[in-house]
This record gives sequence, structure tokens and C-alpha cells, in this order.
Amino acid sequence: MLIQRMAASFGRLQNDTLELQPGLNILQAPNETGKSTWCAFLLSMLYSINSRERDRPGAPADKNRYAPWSGALMAGRVDCRWNGRDITLLRATRRQGAPMGEFKALYTGTADIVPDLTGQTCGETLLGVTREVYERSAFIRQSGLAVSRDAELERRIAALLTSGEEDVSFSEAAAALKKQLNRRRHNKTGQIPALEAQLAELAQQLCQSDALADQLAQARRDVEALDAQVHSLSEELEAWDRWESARRSQSLDKLRQEAEEAHTQAEALRAQLEQERIPASDVIARLRGAIVNLETTRKALHKARDERDEVMKSVLRAEDAVSKSPFAGQTPEQVQRQLEAPPQGRPSYTGAVVLGIVGASAGALTGWGLRSQGTALSIGLAAAVLFFTAFAMFFLVRGQKRKASAAALIRRYGTADTDQIAHMAEEYDTLCRARDEIQEDLRAKSAAADALYATLSSNEQGILLEVRRFASAAFDIPTADLLLRRCAQRRKELAEAESAAREAALRVEALSQNGGSPRTAGSAARPARSREVIGQELTQAKDARAAARSTADHLAGQLHAAGDRVVLQSQIQTLTDRRDALETEYAALSEALEALEQAGTELQGRFSPALGRRAAEIFHALTGGRYTGVVLDRDFRVCAQPEGDQIYRDAPFLSAGTVDQLYLAVRLAVCDLALPREDAAPLILDDALTAFDDERCAAALTYLKEEAKKRQILLFTCHSREAEFFAGDSEVSVQRLTASPRQV
Repeated sequence: MLIQRMAASFGRLQNDTLELQPGLNILQAPNETGKSTWCAFLLSMLYSINSRERDRPGAPADKNRYAPWSGALMAGRVDCRWNGRDITLLRATRRQGAPMGEFKALYTGTADIVPDLTGQTCGETLLGVTREVYERSAFIRQSGLAVSRDAELERRIAALLTSGEEDVSFSEAAAALKKQLNRRRHNKTGQIPALEAQLAELAQQLCQSDALADQLAQARRDVEALDAQVHSLSEELEAWDRWESARRSQSLDKLRQEAEEAHTQAEALRAQLEQERIPASDVIARLRGAIVNLETTRKALHKARDERDEVMKSVLRAEDAVSKSPFAGQTPEQVQRQLEAPPQGRPSYTGAVVLGIVGASAGALTGWGLRSQGTALSIGLAAAVLFFTAFAMFFLVRGQKRKASAAALIRRYGTADTDQIAHMAEEYDTLCRARDEIQEDLRAKSAAADALYATLSSNEQGILLEVRRFASAAFDIPTADLLLRRCAQRRKELAEAESAAREAALRVEALSQNGGSPRTAGSAARPARSREVIGQELTQAKDARAAARSTADHLAGQLHAAGDRVVLQSQIQTLTDRRDALETEYAALSEALEALEQAGTELQGRFSPALGRRAAEIFHALTGGRYTGVVLDRDFRVCAQPEGDQIYRDAPFLSAGTVDQLYLAVRLAVCDLALPREDAAPLILDDALTAFDDERCAAALTYLKEEAKKRQILLFTCHSREAEFFAGDSEVSVQRLTASPRQV
């Protein structure tokens, strides 16, 4: 088989393609560019993806691990050459739960389907081996170089080295034989020990069955004796029941008479109340409640009137305070205007007139006396005298006006101090405002008291009108309340009479249900023993009988569980025969397993040396002749023999690089032995040479180039030395995948 081209939407690969050539292909790429993803993609295209696989801690399932980062559905295409014809493998995802579940195999360039090539058989048909064999031979990962044991690989190697049959595996056959042996006997478990335990149990059941049968017979005899005792005691109690029934019949007659009398009395009271038009109890209760509410309203009225009287006293005090003010009778606005224009008093002009006459006389006399000295001088002196006289008269008149104004203020306000008068005006304004507020409160209190009085009067009248419908003497509330009390008492008497009648009827009914008939009265004699003694003995007898029956039932159940004696003996014989047959089978299986182990030892001696020789040849080439021998057991545990040394060394005692080279040699040897030689399957190596030094890497590359003449080899590597080693070699295809890693 030859892979020509791959295209993938798988993991980080988003519609990426890879062209391949026959022979050795070196695919160099940095880490995280999809080398391992390409390998997993090829394996999935050939053998599909297990959709039932579940994630494990640290190991997600392939369907989740390689889901496309772009969010697209998983899909891919592989073009290859097989049996001389080019074919195309297509896988797509139709359902999210079955990635790459849709498969097609077509002849390339046509729509013709390749027959007998399905999604389940694709890899095994093209490569000639199952997935398990391919992963343990030609599909080599860096982390999985070691070859693990697998029944499929074992069958194939054994077939190639022996008879050619691939349906036989020593490990599977040995495991099947051991399973059958363990199924029959394994220490204290298995079919034979289980049968022996059952036989011992049946023998014990057989012994117990006889003992249980004897115990059951005795228990049944005890039950019969207790049944007779219970019957006798029950008859004594029935005698008591007959005597008590006669007594109840007598009591029943008396109770019926009392019930009739109580009913008659209740009917008479009911008729009398209807005649007197006594209202119902709910009407009486409502009216008495209304009277109680009247008392509440009356108390509220008294309280409102008291509050009104207190406010009225406050109004009188406020008005008295206002009337005592010098501004009484005026509004605050009038007082303010009055203060802005103070009162003027009438001045006295008597002094001014006298002063004017005296001044005029003085001026005239002065002029008359100086007339001889010249007219001008006399006139001047006379004028001066008159001037000073007028000036004195002016100040005298002005003083008189001031005295008159002050006298007017004192007469009105009792003081001439304007600041004090202004303070008195402010106090007057405050008193007026307080008086107005108290008067407003008085009006509110009066309105509330009037409303309560109106409500009280209305309610009283309503109650009295309703009460007078059945009690015409109710003209005031106390009388109405007294009459309602009497009505309530009458209703109470009727209720008590009706209750007594009902109770008497109930007693009659209860006694009637308990039995008793006038026909049996006096027909039964009182038993000799008391009911209590008989009842205690009956209870004890019943308890003893119940215990005896329970014991008998339990014994019967045990006897039934133990089984019938004949059945038990038959079962013992059947189990004994079956145990003998299993013992015979166990002996035959033991002989078969012993023969198989001998054959397996012989088979191991045939295929292990052949595989070891081929692995030694390859390991010798890979290590440059450093090691000459390789041996491995059935579990593929490997040992290597150094050149010139007679002791084989286990793999854990070799260096990491040498171990990788040893396992690579074993892998290649398995490919030679287990894989078909014609149409050889491609060899896939994913960083398998990472731990090799340069010298052994060169040796491995040389061997792989020679091996590539028989099969196509895809070597994915993150190093450049492989490409440099084959630089200029036209027989080797070298590709450098330099795409940078993509992010999710």
C-alpha cells in the first residue's frame, strides 16, 4: 500500500494537505505543528475513531482530543495506491456523537465504490492486519516504542512461524482453560465448593426437618386446648352480655321518657318566646353590643366637652390679656400705623405772648429814650431788641410743643419711651395671635363635641326604636338594656332546654345501638363470676393461643423452608451427581492446561528465537555493531547482549537512547515477521529517533532508507539532522512543514 496524499480537518489541522512520495519520506516540523496529529489522523482514517471511548484523567478520548480547533466537523481524505489501483478514502462527520462515522472508498477520479471496503474493515483490508497488530508493529510513536503483549499479535506471529492459522493464541487458550478451572474450583470458591456447601446445607436441613415436624405437632395440640378454653370463657362473657342487655332495655325505656319530657319542655319554651316576640340571640347580642358602644361614645363626648371647656377658659384668659393692653380694641395693623404717626399735644402760648409784649415794650422804650441821638441809632437798637425777643419766643414755643407731645404719650401708653411702646406693640401682636389660635381650637373642639353628641343621640334613638318593636316599655337606654338582659336570659333557658333534649335523644340512640330489648328484660340471671375476672382470663387465654399459633406457624414455615424429606433426598442425590461430573471435568481441564503449557513452551522456543534473531540483526545495524544478540519472552520483555559479552542485559539497565534503539529494532523485526510481505503496510515513525545520538541516528536512517525499498516510510521529526543527512539524495523525499502553530 502506498499513501499519496492526505487532507485533514482534524485537531489543529484545518483543511491542511500533505503530499507523500514512495519510499522514505522525511517530514520535518517544529513542535506543535501537527506531526502527531497527522499520525493520529492516518490511523483514524484507516481504523476509524472509537465513539464510545470516554475521557480519563490526563488522557482525553480521541473524539475530544482531535476535535477541530476551528469548530468545524471532523473530516478527512486519503489518496493511496492499493493492489495496483488508485483509491480515495473519505470520512466525514454527520452526527456529533459519531465523529468520522460516515465512510466512502472510491476509485480515484470516479464515483465507483470499492467493493468490500467499509469503515470497519478498511484498515485491516488495506494493511492486512488489525489495528492492534499495526499499532504494535509499523505504527511507532516516541512515547510508545516498547512492544506490549497482545493476543492478536501473538496469534499472527505464532501463525507465521507454525501452521499458518491465525485463530489460535496460547495466552487466550490458557486464559480460557484457567477461567474454566477457576470456575469449577479456586481455593474455596467455584462450582465444586459451592455444590459441597449446598450438600452440607441440605443434610443439615434434613436433620432439622424431622425435629421441626415433632415440634409442630406439639404446638398444634397446644392450640387446640387453648381454643377450647377461649370458647368456654367466651360463653361466660356472653352470659354477662345477655344480663347487661336486659338492664340496658330497662334503662332505655327510662331514657326515652326523659327525652320526651325534655323535648316537650323545649317546644313549650320556644312557643312562648315566639308569642312574646323575643328576638333571636344574634339580634340581642348585636343590640347589647350597640348599648356598650353607646357608653364608649358617651365617654368620648364627656372627654370632648371637658377639652372644649378647658379651651374656653384659655380663650377667656387670652381675651383678658388682650383687653389689658393699651392697644385694646385695635388690630395689630392699626397699632402699627398709629406708631408710625405719634400723637401731638396742644402747646401753651401764654409765655410767648408775655415775652413778645415785654420785648416790644423794651424796643419802643429803647427807641424813645435814644431818639435824641439820632434816628438811625434808635432804629437799630429797637430792631436788635425786637430780634432777640423773637428768637427767644421761637425756642419757648418749640419747648412747649415737645412737652405737649410727651404728655400725650404718657396719657395714652403710660410712658414716653418709644422703644418701650414698640415692645408693647409686639407683645400685643403676640397676644392677638395666641387669642385667635385658641379661638380656632375652641371652634374645632366644639364641633367635635357637637358631632359626638349628635352621634350619641342618633344611636340611642335607633336602639330604642328597634327595642320597642318587641318591648314597648323601653323609653330609655337603661330600661332597654334591662329588657335585653331578660330576653337573653329567656333565650339561654330555651338553649339549655334544647340542649338537654338533644343530649337525652343522643343517650337514647347510644343505648339503642348498644343493644337491649324490652323483650329480654328480666329474662337473664346475673353470672356468678365477675366480668373483670372472666375478661382477664379470656385475654390471657387468647394471648397464649396467639403465641401458640404463632409458634405453630413459625414451625410450619421453617418446615416448609426446610423442604419435604423426599424432595431433600432427591436434591442431595442430584447435587452429588453434579459434583462428581464437575470433578471429572476439573481433572480433564487440568490435564488439558498442562498439555497446553507444554505446547506453549515448545511454541515459544520456535518463535522467540526467530524474532530475537531478526531483532538482533537490526539492533546490530542500528548500534554500529555494539550489540550482537537480542532475546525476548512471550510478554516481549527484551534483553540485549553486548559485543564480546556473554551476559544479556535487561532493558532497564541500558541507556534511554539504547532502549529506544532496542525497541525500534524489535518493532522492525515484528514488521518483518507479522506484517504481509506483499503490498507491505507503510511504516509510520513519530519522533522515534529523538533520543538517538548522531552516529546511531545516521545508522538508523541508513537502515530505514534500505527498508523503504520494501515499504513506504513516513518519518516525522522535529530535528533538522535527518533532512541534512539526506540532503541531495533524490531517493528520499524531504519536506519541511514550517507553518506556525495555530491557536484555539
